[in-house]
Amino acid sequence: MTSPSVFIAGPASWNSIVVLDRLPEPEPHMQFAEDSWETVGGTSAGKALSLTALGRSTLLYAMAGDDEHGARVRAALSAAGVRSRWGAGDRTERHVNLMTREGGRVSLYLATPAAADGADDEELRALMTDAEVVVLDLAAEPLRLLPLARETGRSIWVDVHDYDGEAEYHRPFLEAADAVFCNADRLGDPVAFLHALVDGGASLAVCTLGADGAVAVDADGVEHRVEAVPVDVVDTNGAGDAFLSGVLDARLSGLSVPEALAAGARSASSVLGTRHLHPLLDGVLG
Repeated sequence: MTSPSVFIAGPASWNSIVVLDRLPEPEPHMQFAEDSWETVGGTSAGKALSLTALGRSTLLYAMAGDDEHGARVRAALSAAGVRSRWGAGDRTERHVNLMTREGGRVSLYLATPAAADGADDEELRALMTDAEVVVLDLAAEPLRLLPLARETGRSIWVDVHDYDGEAEYHRPFLEAADAVFCNADRLGDPVAFLHALVDGGASLAVCTLGADGAVAVDADGVEHRVEAVPVDVVDTNGAGDAFLSGVLDARLSGLSVPEALAAGARSASSVLGTRHLHPLLDGVLG
């Protein structure tokens, strides 16, 4: 078996997407959905799909239960060509995502799997050691794997999503990371946050800005910006994962930070025109 360039640990889920004209207000009321469908979700599944489409050798490690939702997730990702190693979860992660056409989202977590018992850690250590980069996403099992990943000496990339700059849960991921990705939804000063990450030891820190593109700070403290690629948006789920994947693939190919950011923007645009995490799923899930 060929060793992967990228080892990704984190969520793969079965999601119900509900499109509304506005996000619900915090009071009792009734709304009518404009559209709804079921699909594969999970930030790690999104990254694995994008990297696979880019031709990058990738292994997704995710927890899934022995249930109908886990079977759907495993079957869909396999049919899409994603190479996966499944942990025996006590349940399969499931979300209901309330979305607006403009990209607003409220994610309701119906189920999340617990961390594994560590019985397979020697195998996981070997898989991470064989990879060039380890991507650890926010979930119980990747959090458990953090010390093991650090022991391998491999570059660790993390995606802390809508981090507010203060939440304690994210700190172990930030402290272990060589490259950090986030979005600007809850950060008062994203650029200052990125500089603080680099000052703290990260070699690359990137914040996506939605329709305004992204901003990054490299290891020398230099700021870089990239515009978003214009596209007709069907669904925004997976765009941030595709952006990170494009940047990662470009950096592994030896491209500069500005070139990698441009690659990330192109990768993100490729998933915005589908209602699934990636067009690879269009022929699988319809």
